[in-house]
Amino acid sequence: MTREQIDTYFADKEKLLVEAVSRLVSIDSTEGKPSPGAPFGPGPAAALDEALAIAAEWGLAAENHEGYVGTADLNGGEDALHILGHLDVVAPGEGWTVTRPFSPKFIDGLLYGRGTDDDKGPVIASLLAMKAVKDLNVPLSKNCKVIMGTNEESGSGDIAWYFARHPYAPATFSPDAGFPVINTEKGGFKPVITRSWPAQQELPRVKWLHGGIRINILPGDASAGVEGLTIYDIQPVARNITARTGVKFTFANEDGATVIRAKGESAHAAWPEGGNNAITGLIALLSALPLAEGGCKEALNGLNALIPHGDCHGRALGIAQKDDIAGPLTVSFSLLEITETGLEGRLDSRVPLCATEENCLQPARAAFEGKGFTFSGEQGPAHHVPSDSPFIKTLLKRYEEYTGLKGECLSTGGGTYVHNIPGGVAFGCSLPGFDSHLHSADERTRVSDLMLSARLFAHIICDLCE
Repeated sequence: MTREQIDTYFADKEKLLVEAVSRLVSIDSTEGKPSPGAPFGPGPAAALDEALAIAAEWGLAAENHEGYVGTADLNGGEDALHILGHLDVVAPGEGWTVTRPFSPKFIDGLLYGRGTDDDKGPVIASLLAMKAVKDLNVPLSKNCKVIMGTNEESGSGDIAWYFARHPYAPATFSPDAGFPVINTEKGGFKPVITRSWPAQQELPRVKWLHGGIRINILPGDASAGVEGLTIYDIQPVARNITARTGVKFTFANEDGATVIRAKGESAHAAWPEGGNNAITGLIALLSALPLAEGGCKEALNGLNALIPHGDCHGRALGIAQKDDIAGPLTVSFSLLEITETGLEGRLDSRVPLCATEENCLQPARAAFEGKGFTFSGEQGPAHHVPSDSPFIKTLLKRYEEYTGLKGECLSTGGGTYVHNIPGGVAFGCSLPGFDSHLHSADERTRVSDLMLSARLFAHIICDLCE
């Protein structure tokens, strides 16, 4: 198949793509309560059913694998290429301005809605690429399979389930990041931090704190209830913290407590520099207040010392490091709950190739335990595929041909579906420089990028399956 044939085929397919992506984005597919046939809740299951319906409408062989994943096959041959995408999404969060999270809107070439970029739009681009190859009657000796998962945002248990029962393909890519090719993904650890103390009656005290919504989202919102201090006591301190951190605070009297709400800016936990952590900003404020001595005050001071606001690289923990391939280690304080008798927190750290348990996990554990916290968690390895593999060379060749841009291999702190897939890489679907508002309000995709991806994927399917 030639590029001219591909370009001609896709000349009138934009409306088809936008309608298909919108069908999926209209479904709230955040993780929910499991049930038979829906291991990750009704939302992901509904999105899977709709994606399989689209694949079948486009003449592909669609199959539901017990609700964990769905597959769409081009032909009945031996698999030569797997394309891994996911249909689950992160929670919508607050701050949407263009449209509601699950009401897709197409404006000036951009399609808005939760999942348009991550990862429902790329899944549809992949299916459309297979439809093109099928409609053009390209003779293929081997098969391309799109694997559509339902649990990427919460641990990728869907893919682990599938590949425990099915073989890997010789070549695999996931359109779950950006172009050109991402062949290196950082490893990581996501420890649980806990501490307990006797309930105290002395005032002022923190009665409760809640921050964060998911482990892989740097939190833009956090709140706490404080007893024994008025709004007027707290406001002068808060102004100083806002000037230092950029986190803003609002106040209210509720049930005899002063409720403090911290507003930062959410971001993907893999790139914490792109956000402003409301949890660490709130901890900075609480640590500066004249709270009564006791376990909670000590714990807050400890957290403020170990993960000070703005320290996204683990300097205070003594684990800051980087290498030339994967870049720097990052740390996001993603979740924190405090009650009258204890706390539980979660960190999300992405680590480069040079990180080991000896220079990363163990020092972090020692730092927390030295401040009286318990620390539990394991460190996962990084993923790296040599840039000179024939598969990567094929991807980069076609990428340069279709975009006119330089093809190169990159690294990411984000985890994609191929992190545990032998030889797998991330490839597509956003061109360099585009901000999709990933995991944030007003998530969006550039439809021209999805159309280019579909054309590019179609040619690559032919390269690898002919």
